[in-house]
Amino acid sequence: MKENVRSSGWSYQEQLKAAGEFILQHDDFLVVSHIQPDGDAVSSTCAVGLLLGKLNKRYTMMNEGAIPDKFHMLDGSDRVIEYASAGPTETYQTVITVDCADFSRVGEVKNLFADQAALLNIDHHPTNDYFGSLQLIKEDAAATCEILYDLIEQLQVDWDKPLAECVYTGLLTDTGGFRYSNTSSKVMEIASRLLGYEVNGHLLAEQLLEKVSLSHILLLKKALHTLSFDKRNQIGYMIVTLEDMRDTQAKTDDFEGLVNYPINIDGVEVGLLFREVDADTVKCSLRSAGKVDVSKLAKEFGGGGHVRAAGTTLRMPLERAVESVIERVKKELP
Repeated sequence: MKENVRSSGWSYQEQLKAAGEFILQHDDFLVVSHIQPDGDAVSSTCAVGLLLGKLNKRYTMMNEGAIPDKFHMLDGSDRVIEYASAGPTETYQTVITVDCADFSRVGEVKNLFADQAALLNIDHHPTNDYFGSLQLIKEDAAATCEILYDLIEQLQVDWDKPLAECVYTGLLTDTGGFRYSNTSSKVMEIASRLLGYEVNGHLLAEQLLEKVSLSHILLLKKALHTLSFDKRNQIGYMIVTLEDMRDTQAKTDDFEGLVNYPINIDGVEVGLLFREVDADTVKCSLRSAGKVDVSKLAKEFGGGGHVRAAGTTLRMPLERAVESVIERVKKELP
């Protein structure tokens, strides 16, 4: 990649202006979000694609991992190429990453970045390591889509329903339906404006936050059987094994929301979900009730995220992973 211009010392308005100029000055973009994309990642990818299209720019959207079925109603989601199945060989000189807390979250798509690629890193995670040749990062933004709203306004691009729906979806999902502590007055002001473009907020909430698959419910049943606590009931955790995955025929997106069950229990300060990927790999989702900064803990294990919601991948067997994380969490509790 081209030499890094670390914009952490710039004001947010300076970052917005530079990001806008980056887009206007380049063409033929590769747009990438993080592996196992969630609502904000998918929405951000599609929103950037629609933005580039309105500016008559050429672009390709790609991701490592499939887009979850429930986001297929977003305009452009059907044009996001899954890296593993496409087998593309072309490399790109200009890249925009969205919602990636660090470069590793890009996954194998990095193989398509040219050696001297210009990369614009747009993100809202406090653990972002400012990779890329230019960054647009706002740590207190509720979602990457909140930043994209400002960028779209900066570029004076006309809003329409498809674009508004993408940005609204990112806000909706990353705020838990406008319930989490990151739901600021600005978020609500943006959401209110987007509803004015015929966005069906109630239908999106029903589809994205309420409807669940049968395999998700079957997986939840198995996970709840493992629900355990530390001696003081301040840590609650659940475990999902490879066998559970096979038995329920669950997909990756069926894990969404499972970690909320332990953290929503009164008195629990940290909720954890451990998912066995293979004999020596475990993914761990961490949630905090507020007293513990789980992004700091996740970063120690090679992951990242936010103060109250983070994740990491541990290269160790399941039993050891559970023990290691719980012992580390205990040190953060009074």
